[in-house]
Amino acid sequence: MNIQFDLINARIKTVYGPSTQNIQKLTFHSKNATESSLFFAIKGENHDGHLYIEDAIKSGAVAVVGSDSSILKRFTEKYPEITFVDVEDVRIAMAYFSKHFHNSPDERLKTVGITGTNGKTTVAAYVRSLLTLLGMPSGSIGTSGIYTSKHKIPYKKSTPTTPESVDLHQIFHDLIDANDSAVAMEVTSIGLDQKRVAGVYFDVAIHTNLSVEHLEYHKTFENYKECKLQLFRQAHSAVINVDDEGMGQDLLDLFNGPTVTYSLMPETEADLKAVNIKHSDTGTTFTLEVNQKAYEVYVPVFGEYNVANVLSAIGTAMLLGYNIPRILHVLTKLESPEGRFQIIEVPPNQKVILDYAHTPVALTRLVEEVRKLKHSRLIVMIAGIGIRDFEKMPKMAKAIDGKADEIIVTVDHPGHHDPSIIVDKVMTGFSDPRATHIHRTNTRREGVLKSLELGGEGDIILLTSGCINGAQIVKGKEIPHSDEDIIHSYSYMTS
Repeated sequence: MNIQFDLINARIKTVYGPSTQNIQKLTFHSKNATESSLFFAIKGENHDGHLYIEDAIKSGAVAVVGSDSSILKRFTEKYPEITFVDVEDVRIAMAYFSKHFHNSPDERLKTVGITGTNGKTTVAAYVRSLLTLLGMPSGSIGTSGIYTSKHKIPYKKSTPTTPESVDLHQIFHDLIDANDSAVAMEVTSIGLDQKRVAGVYFDVAIHTNLSVEHLEYHKTFENYKECKLQLFRQAHSAVINVDDEGMGQDLLDLFNGPTVTYSLMPETEADLKAVNIKHSDTGTTFTLEVNQKAYEVYVPVFGEYNVANVLSAIGTAMLLGYNIPRILHVLTKLESPEGRFQIIEVPPNQKVILDYAHTPVALTRLVEEVRKLKHSRLIVMIAGIGIRDFEKMPKMAKAIDGKADEIIVTVDHPGHHDPSIIVDKVMTGFSDPRATHIHRTNTRREGVLKSLELGGEGDIILLTSGCINGAQIVKGKEIPHSDEDIIHSYSYMTS
């Protein structure tokens, strides 16, 4: 594609060298630069892309976008045939260049952005499933991977949840090629802060809930909340959880566009309310109150918090033009995401439940719902996540303390930390860390196996925490890992 740099709305200050270049690839990693590529020199917490400009040029980059004027001026004297673009914010520029490079694919899709501390992955899956069932084929982007309306597609994402903008617009383009007409995507606070969705104007923004998380990045809860609120400044309409004390009222005060509110509280004045919630081994029934009418609803999901997530998907469909009778007609076929209250039956008459709840609030809610299922004993595995806030780790222990017959403490994504130190930190949250029913393991694989070994007839084994993308992150490398593979292998060996 021929790009005329001074015509792109990317907050450009100065263009040095040729104003037009033939660009075949966008990259922010100098190692990925190839012939006719455009390199974005991002200044991050640990690395400064400006230090790798020459490496990118030697690999074939014909244009560089950066924000350090003095460095760019120096390079333009050395490489007059290369275009150097001086911008206010490289990440914002990268988002707009990526959108332009792929011919604004976000504007050819109905875009649904989901933010919240808990529930983003589940809501993205519910929205993808519901819209597809309604005849609007939808893909999804998030922690569990990239999906078209038909299947999961292999994609090496640049980040665990919200992709960098160069990847995001490529994915949008791929969904259009797959004949999808909508996309539901998780939009994290970090993704918003790092401008990964800059330039995207969402048709619908969904708010699930807000509690303390990611303080290792945001430092304060107010910074965290402010990043979440940004999504709704980039949205045409909004679905708001009015039960959420963390951000619900803020959004009602802030947002001026069309809204659908939802609640599990009978006394609220929400647009969508679920009452008389009843659980079974196959799903959940409830009464849906909407527009002064009541409908009896069955959905193949588990947990009251997932009923709230279903309401958010219903609200999204309403804002996109679908009526309640049509929505309810297909709701019984709703599909849940992989690894979210996923039940695997194993001998002898045991249930293994995978749910990657990784915050104290999510863990508390999950255990409350699991305990409602018929069982003999409850065995729960929790984890400290090495790439997250260490101060959250003891809170995970406090959330499960006294609520399970056996507790296994393990490690997710140790990163560059010693796993035993992570486990030590989690253990400080227990009232009695030396209790005989609390067990330590130093890898997730060991934790899953220990949980299965402790299980007996009629038990529920609940495996929690943040295993993502089929891998464990250890010292900067992704080590393949699958809880399901371990479970099935163990069942085969012991049956």
